[in-house]
Amino acid sequence: MKISPLDIQQQQFKVKTFRGLDPDDVDAFLQTVAGEMESLIRDNNEMKEQQSRQNRELLDLAEKERELRETLLSAQRVIEEMKANARKEAELIVSEAELKGERIVADAERQLGELKSHIEEIRRQKIQFEISFKALLESFSRQLTCNEPV
Repeated sequence: MKISPLDIQQQQFKVKTFRGLDPDDVDAFLQTVAGEMESLIRDNNEMKEQQSRQNRELLDLAEKERELRETLLSAQRVIEEMKANARKEAELIVSEAELKGERIVADAERQLGELKSHIEEIRRQKIQFEISFKALLESFSRQLTCNEPV
């Protein structure tokens, strides 16, 4: 059975005529005990409230820590994905640049081949022109020597 401060304050004792207790002393003691008990109950309730607040704060902190861990893990996953995407994009850019470089070199080599062929054709035409021109000069020279009076 729980005893409250009010129970202590209202407690009555039977008074005996022989060797009984002084009612004023008993009442004063009961008032003191009731006051102490009331103070202890108040302190106990405050401690329970404080413990309850601290437990709620602890749960809140645990939840925030869990959320923070999840956020950190998500951020790490995003960073890894971004790195992987950047690597893939860099590899793609390098591959495209290599292909473009190979096409440029192949095109330059093709143009070089065409220029060499064109130069050879011009040389061949020059030689043919020189041969034709010498033959024409010789023909004119013969005609001139034939038409000269002896």
